Amino acid sequence: MNNSNNTNPGNTDWSLHVGGKTALVTGAAGGLGHSFTRCLLEAGATVIVSGRRREALESLKSCFPEHAGRIHVVTMDVTDEASVTEAFDTMADDVGIPDVVVSNAGVATSKKALDLTGSDWDQVVDTNLKGCWLVANEAARRLSAINRGGSIIMISSILGHRVAGNVAPYAAAKAGVEQLTRALALEWARYGIRVNALAPGYIETDLNRDFFATEPGQKMIRRIPQRRLGQAGDLSGPLLLLASDLSDYMTGSTLVVDGGHLQSSL
Repeated sequence: MNNSNNTNPGNTDWSLHVGGKTALVTGAAGGLGHSFTRCLLEAGATVIVSGRRREALESLKSCFPEHAGRIHVVTMDVTDEASVTEAFDTMADDVGIPDVVVSNAGVATSKKALDLTGSDWDQVVDTNLKGCWLVANEAARRLSAINRGGSIIMISSILGHRVAGNVAPYAAAKAGVEQLTRALALEWARYGIRVNALAPGYIETDLNRDFFATEPGQKMIRRIPQRRLGQAGDLSGPLLLLASDLSDYMTGSTLVVDGGHLQSSL
């Protein structure tokens, strides 16, 4: 049975393992952020949603009136060190230092490498790689200062393992996220701070749905061993595992959720 639309999968009572935690989701208003927010709220966590556009974050918050007391909005530009520090100051005053961080903020561009400009490169790499480092580093600095552990979850991609056309800066950034995950896991294990990555394959969203309805999109789907796109809910179980105390002995790992796409033949 396919439970891919279920944001709180399985028979596990996740509230026993995630409830009471405070989670930060970056890039919460776009991409997979909505699903990650819902998943963590339904598991009993207090969730801080962050991004650059407060209006979009407030709109996201309004989607969860039943959890109004456990969802908080903080604006933050992950590429700006001062903005990250200020956002964590606000969190510390209003909610507390998050012990779960989901580094979800990301952007992409679809251009041939020869057509890329330096600003194209910087926008993608700064958001997807530098942003992960700035947020993780600030969280770890504050958690270690109060002798508290935590779980940092980097949102990577199968494009950090293999490549496709017209995504050079994105693929390079996600490969960097994979190595950053391992490097930080090695350094921060002594503080009880775990760093793992979640690497989705092709997940259906509003932004790509029209493409995957075309013949080139359908051809791509046929290369996925499970012969279907992923749904946002397919990431819920792995996300909750990494956020919870059930993965206490995991750090430096990457969970790939791609329907077997990385195993498909070249």
